[in-house]
Amino acid sequence: MTQRICRWGILGAANIARKNWQAIRLAENSTLTAVASRSQDRAQAFINECQSHVSFPTAPRAIGSYEELLAANDIDAVYIPLPTGLRTEWVVRAAEAGKHVLVEKPVGVTEADVDTMLAACTKHNVQFMDGVMFMHCGRLAKLRETLDDGTSIGAIRRIVAQFSFRGDEDFMRHNIRADAQLEPLGCLGDLGWYTIRLSLWAMKYQLPISVTARQLSAVGQTSTFPGVPTEFAMELHFAEGVTASNYCSFLTENQQWANIGGTRGFAHLRDFVLPFFGNQVTFDVTNAVFEHRVCDFQAEDRTRTVAVNEYATSAHNSQETNMIRNFAALVLSGRIDPSWGEITRKTQRVMDACLQSARQNGAVISVPA
Repeated sequence: MTQRICRWGILGAANIARKNWQAIRLAENSTLTAVASRSQDRAQAFINECQSHVSFPTAPRAIGSYEELLAANDIDAVYIPLPTGLRTEWVVRAAEAGKHVLVEKPVGVTEADVDTMLAACTKHNVQFMDGVMFMHCGRLAKLRETLDDGTSIGAIRRIVAQFSFRGDEDFMRHNIRADAQLEPLGCLGDLGWYTIRLSLWAMKYQLPISVTARQLSAVGQTSTFPGVPTEFAMELHFAEGVTASNYCSFLTENQQWANIGGTRGFAHLRDFVLPFFGNQVTFDVTNAVFEHRVCDFQAEDRTRTVAVNEYATSAHNSQETNMIRNFAALVLSGRIDPSWGEITRKTQRVMDACLQSARQNGAVISVPA
């Protein structure tokens, strides 16, 4: 019996699309039919470069407009890595064309954008998912098992996460992530989306009651525009006193770590967004012990490493391939899973509240349930 295959199109030749080109090739339930750009020559150049590195048996065709790709009857799903400022229009148009949608993050400039996208996907009965790859890493399931075992971490009390990299002067001047029109959320959207998502995931998608935040630096400020965030800190306040501290920055050298602490121990991930190169993804669990005997004061580390056999990248079981495989499986099943859209909406809602707090000098902002 011939296996059914999800036929993909890529809407835009963004750099991150190269990674998902390979993921589509590695996922056994997927193939890439076409790539569209504003210029057919640019789309062809993208295809030529990627095909020379990771080849499909039949090279995808180059299309010179997004509209033409969406009109194609041999495409089931589209991956949309277009800038955030353009995403709402093209997600809606993809849904109207009956294409299932995997879209990059941050998904919208505001929650209203996300609502518009999800309404279109619901109306036209197509699957929606955002492109947060770590959600599809095998490590996350193992971490959930550890958080829920009652003894390793206990009840969660504190979550801390940082995602940052240092952009040089050229980055600040020319990269779209510092462009007020294309990526107005800057580091908050590009990096903070991940720290917020991890915090929500750890709390099983319970929304915080309130947030406080500060925009620590920005570019492009004017008398009427507070600028594109380049360094941002936020505090999420959950029920029963649980808190989460998130930091994201284009100014601080690369870090992507997270700590989830509880009443009995803590879990630490050194690389929760982009796993470090290797054939395992890991996290550490620490149940430190402090002993006091008269004049002896002794702290014992007692850390164990939990490992999952999964390649960091560029493999059949790496997280980006799992994402493509999982999305394609939903498409091929004919059953829509609305939970992915709800996760996106919650992430955007928290991000919006954090931005509102920062623009009100760190005011406490309630998060609607």
